[in-house]
Amino acid sequence: MALLHNRISNIELKEKLMQETIHRITISFYCYFPIQNPQEFRDYLYKNLFALKVFGRIYVAKEGINAQISVPENNVELFKTFLYSIEPLNNLRLNIAVDDDGKSFWVLKIKVREKIVADGINDTTFSMEKKGKYLKAEQVNNLLKDDSTIIIDMRNHYEYEVGHFEKAIEIPSDTFREQLPMAVDMMKGNENKNIIMYCTGGIRCEKASAYMLHNGFNNVYHIEGGIINYAKQAQEQGLESKFIGKNFVFDNRLGERITNDVISKCHQCGKPCDTHTNCKNDGCHLLFIQCHECAKEYNGCCTTECKETLAMPHERQKQLRKGLDKGIMIFNKSKARLRPRLNEINK
Repeated sequence: MALLHNRISNIELKEKLMQETIHRITISFYCYFPIQNPQEFRDYLYKNLFALKVFGRIYVAKEGINAQISVPENNVELFKTFLYSIEPLNNLRLNIAVDDDGKSFWVLKIKVREKIVADGINDTTFSMEKKGKYLKAEQVNNLLKDDSTIIIDMRNHYEYEVGHFEKAIEIPSDTFREQLPMAVDMMKGNENKNIIMYCTGGIRCEKASAYMLHNGFNNVYHIEGGIINYAKQAQEQGLESKFIGKNFVFDNRLGERITNDVISKCHQCGKPCDTHTNCKNDGCHLLFIQCHECAKEYNGCCTTECKETLAMPHERQKQLRKGLDKGIMIFNKSKARLRPRLNEINK
């Protein structure tokens, strides 16, 4: 019987990935559909995807599937054949990364979750059957020509900081479950305006659009395939990109460039920069933006203290990390940007 879990260390797997000579394609997809036995479905996926040398992160729940993966280029057609053999996933749209070095993932992890997106919704009358209308890239651009159109970013603040649609509203929270009721509250009084929801690949904004409709908003849209698909369509069709900057992605790349605009700053020196990194001190691991000069000065750390800790013997570092609760280690300054944009909309 084939192993249904990885048994090799991450260090070894990363080294193997870097030595690979085959080219990999980074793909993301999701689908809301009922799964009666998520564990059985998870094991079926693992067995078949492992055989195709697929790497990545996949979540399975009773409400559907959410996946970010990399596939060897020579196995892409075999992967599609397998995926499309699952009836609810037949001809499912696949988001192909626009800025890809093929080194996004180094292991296959498939986990069973309560939901594919943690939403905090306990209302038993809520349903995903009624959701916002899909928008393609050209439709997005046309709708944004109307100054009364509201566009809402359903991602986290660190994603918004490096790239977003022009005039997009940020919902300032670290979690999607907090953003949903916040979006409803912030948009009160705009029930009849055109509202566009968007996120990275479409999964969060699709659920958000359904939640907004459930709460009395009438003209709700969401971008089909999220930023990834919008950028691909804009590029293929020669459209002006209304998304500026970088699209943050949850893999080893930490971002793919959509336009050349750099709209954020280094969190240490304030120079224009949109390169996310994690503090090299494993006792911290803060996600923050750091320019090349500061990376050199601080040895990839977020503070002098972390730099000094990193220079300590490995055993001493392990002692300092014992019992440490890092919580959500993300540099956050999102809420200060919120009020001016809301005042503008509600004039």
